[in-house]
Amino acid sequence: MLFIGRFQPFHLGHLGAVEWLLERFEEVVVCIGMASESFTWRNPFTAGERLLMIRRSLVERGVDLSRIITVTAPTLEVNTSSLYYMLELAPPVDAIATANPVVRMIAAHMGVRCVCPPLLERNRLRGSVVRRLIALGGDWRSLVPSGTASVIEEVDGVERLKRLYAIASSTRPEDSVYPGAGPGTP
Repeated sequence: MLFIGRFQPFHLGHLGAVEWLLERFEEVVVCIGMASESFTWRNPFTAGERLLMIRRSLVERGVDLSRIITVTAPTLEVNTSSLYYMLELAPPVDAIATANPVVRMIAAHMGVRCVCPPLLERNRLRGSVVRRLIALGGDWRSLVPSGTASVIEEVDGVERLKRLYAIASSTRPEDSVYPGAGPGTP
């Protein structure tokens, strides 16, 4: 089973999806997408930071890491060739787990089976919501596993997100780190 996501950051919805997948599949390959992009509002954390978030969160939950494989995929546009490339980066899998409707459509076009883990509290458990709460000083810790929170704190992620939010909220386009993807963008 290939579970694709940006994990910006890894939150309780992601953790719930991994646990749901492990109940149904022997092994889960977690593919960290957009691995070559970091320090932007939409993708503030590095691939290495996200790997740590995932690993610590799974360890603290008691997940058998011998059933988890992690891979990273560079920043790619969502299209047939990028999904094919992600499948090439991962060991052989029987299916893809994603809630992304475009990825699901492409997988179906390619003849790859898709499953959609339950979306837990989707209005709250979204990376964009967590990032905004971090930047604005809200209660983000209740939405992420403590392993994720510890990584965010260790890398000074709160201050990073505050700065990125300020830049993305700027009215000066030349200050934008990620044009077109300001704080209101998922």
